[in-house]
Amino acid sequence: MKCGIVVFPGSNCDHDCYHILKHILNQETHWLWHKEEVDLESFDLVVLPGGFSYGDYLRAGAIARFSPIMNSIIRFAKKGGKVLGICNGFQILLECGLLPGVLIQNQSRKFICKNVFVCIDNPDTAFTQDCGEKNVLQIPIAHHQGSYYIDPYSLSQLEENGQIIFRYCEPGGNVSVESNPNGSVGSVAGVANEQKNVMGMMPHPERCCENDIGGIDGSLIFKSIASYIGNTLEKQ
Repeated sequence: MKCGIVVFPGSNCDHDCYHILKHILNQETHWLWHKEEVDLESFDLVVLPGGFSYGDYLRAGAIARFSPIMNSIIRFAKKGGKVLGICNGFQILLECGLLPGVLIQNQSRKFICKNVFVCIDNPDTAFTQDCGEKNVLQIPIAHHQGSYYIDPYSLSQLEENGQIIFRYCEPGGNVSVESNPNGSVGSVAGVANEQKNVMGMMPHPERCCENDIGGIDGSLIFKSIASYIGNTLEKQ
């Protein structure tokens, strides 16, 4: 699997994503600089990492959306390439229209940084297929504009199409108001596009991929992608 990690000015989780893909999963991994519009045809996965691209000026992801690399990523995604946006990367994918909905300020109007639980709403995607029997993951969040919003009709369409991938939940998997850290509509923590080759999520799976740093639940998401793409390449 050939992976690309996008680097924006203000990215701060790019090296974490590089580490899990390159050093833990032993995948070919490259840096993608935000100012370069490049041909991504040879890539299998592109990751937009967390951070504060362009200092979150205007609003999170609003300026990064116009970086030249995004033209390449939009073409890549429309051809079926796998794209994962984490936190700020999720915000950018929403801003450029690759994913539906918006992210607004947390209901508390405060920055939230803590471990949360998310349940897997759709286990049959490239991003979740190898999570196995573990349908609740513990993953950290760190955001201020992380409350997902979409109108009620569109939310029902996402549910019907299986585009909601993760929801905030209690440790046992129950979705409740109390388990929703930021006020996201429907407790949504991660969504995919209709074709399910593009996914964005607010929690940071790259921050929990080794037991030495508090757990390995996040690694299941990256392993799922690697397994899915590996199986696809074998069939070609």
